[in-house]
Amino acid sequence: MEIRYATEKDFNRMMEIYAYARQYMAETGNPNQWGPTNWPPEELIHDDIKAGHSYVCVENNRIVGTFYFDHGRNIEPTYAVIEEGAWTGGEDYGVVHRIAGDGSVKGTGAFCINWAYAQCGHLRIDTHGDNTVMQKLLLKLGFRKCGIIHVVEDNYPRFAYERY
Repeated sequence: MEIRYATEKDFNRMMEIYAYARQYMAETGNPNQWGPTNWPPEELIHDDIKAGHSYVCVENNRIVGTFYFDHGRNIEPTYAVIEEGAWTGGEDYGVVHRIAGDGSVKGTGAFCINWAYAQCGHLRIDTHGDNTVMQKLLLKLGFRKCGIIHVVEDNYPRFAYERY
C-alpha cells in the first residue's frame, strides 16, 4: 500500500468509501458517529483536498482508503479542552480525522495511521464512544486513551487518544 495526496479526481471514489464506512459503522454498533449527519460533507472534503490535508491509500492502483492528516502546533481547536484526563505530549502534534477504508484490504486503517505517525512522531485522534472497532485499533497501535473531547458536528462526546 502507499499513501498519496488526494486530488479532485479522487473525490467520487472517496465519497464511495465514506458511504461504505457509514454503513459499516452502523452495522457494527456505531450508527451515530457519521450516519445521522451523512458525515463528512462534500464541501469539507473539497476543502481538505484544496488545503493539501486529504490523503488516499492506494493498493494495486486502486484507492482503498482515505483520511485527513495535518500536523503542527495546537492545530486542532477541539483538542484545546479535554475532560476526564489530559494530553500528555507537547503542543506540536499530528491529527488524523475522517479515516475510512472500503473493506477490501485488511489493515488499511492501521497502515494509514502508522503512516501519519511516521510523519510527525506525535499523533492525536478521537473517536465516538460507540466506535469500538477504532478504539481497539488505536490501543493495538500503541495509543493511550487520554480523556474526552467534544466536536461541533454533534453532541456525542469523543474518546481522545494520543501516541508519541
